[in-house]
Amino acid sequence: MAKHNELGKKGEQLAVEFLEQKGYHIIERNYRFDKAEVDIIAQRKDTLAIIEVKTRSSIDFGNPQDFVKPKQIKNLVKAVDEYVTVNNLDVEVRFDIIAIVKNKNQFDIEHLEDAFYHF
Repeated sequence: MAKHNELGKKGEQLAVEFLEQKGYHIIERNYRFDKAEVDIIAQRKDTLAIIEVKTRSSIDFGNPQDFVKPKQIKNLVKAVDEYVTVNNLDVEVRFDIIAIVKNKNQFDIEHLEDAFYHF
């Protein structure tokens, strides 16, 4: 497996552990619909948090959250709409980003709630 894929998988696992420590229940990982993949679907109380995880080895080319592009957001919204409809859920939906940067032997994690809105 390529190094960037390993880093991405490590980042997703760190994000799951981070969310569980914050009281979130992980419902799905890597949910796919059409052209979208939702990294993590988690719930805390009546809120369904749709979480995009971005992991980088440095911020030399920008912050991880800067790499979530409008087309990706559009695909995520479409996938989540399908997920909520198929599962007949009556919850608030929030789109978050967890930005992770490797800093020597540790990882810095930033949770951006309501990082973007559906349109």
